[in-house]
Amino acid sequence: MELRVLRYFLAVAQQRNITKAARELLVSQPTLSKQLADLESELSVKLFIRGHRQITLTDEGEYLQARAKEIIQLADQTATNIQKEQVVTGTLSIGAGESIGMQRIMEVLSGIIQDYPDVKIRLVSGNADEMETALKHGTIDFAVLMAHRSLDSYHHLQLPETDRWGLAMQKDDPLAQKNVIGSADLIGLPLLVSEQALDKHRFQDWWGNVGKEINIIGTYTLVFNAELMVKQGSTFDNLLNTSNNSELTFRPLSPSISESTNIIWKKNVTQSKVAKLFTQRLLASLD
Repeated sequence: MELRVLRYFLAVAQQRNITKAARELLVSQPTLSKQLADLESELSVKLFIRGHRQITLTDEGEYLQARAKEIIQLADQTATNIQKEQVVTGTLSIGAGESIGMQRIMEVLSGIIQDYPDVKIRLVSGNADEMETALKHGTIDFAVLMAHRSLDSYHHLQLPETDRWGLAMQKDDPLAQKNVIGSADLIGLPLLVSEQALDKHRFQDWWGNVGKEINIIGTYTLVFNAELMVKQGSTFDNLLNTSNNSELTFRPLSPSISESTNIIWKKNVTQSKVAKLFTQRLLASLD
């Protein structure tokens, strides 16, 4: 698959109309139609369902659209970084979930942007599994993980900040009178729990002998949408940033459960200048 043809495909997938896409790409409609037909032939799949006024992507087309975006983005970023290697420029992509450790990373990135205005920052949100997959695919340069997992396959740096697990609830909830939350306090309450923590059995030992009485009504991947549900009366376990004017409050679990914050990047990959600079400044921030 040529990059040029993938760009053609993405334009048609976005416009849902070959005539409009051809006009945008400055190519003739017959040329564009032939390129798409050749692509379908090469892949031995049907990518489009051609209707009277617009086209619709097949399941295979939807899959190719998602992957083609990653491929084009990676190619463009690589070209930019190579072409401007004489100065610190290009795009630095960092994938992360929600963590107090991101404050240090943001401070480092802010300093880089101030010193090198041509640098662009791309932040991607997701859980640890999603970010590790993106790092493996090369669509991000660094991943910030707040979960227990083997890091032997990567270069990694542990940050001093740690995240505590706890209970977020409305301020008028009776449990808000407690300083810490024990597993027995949660019996019968409707809980939203981190999907990743649940999959990794992070709370299995902490539940103890009340595990069968814990009522998990749902899961979440990132905390923002879960926060909206908590405001409607549900509770959930996770680190939450609350402020004085927030409707919510946070209480840590007891016994305490915490997660270290690690930033990882691929081994045996030549980093761009901006990626090297970020690594150097992050290390310097730990002194």
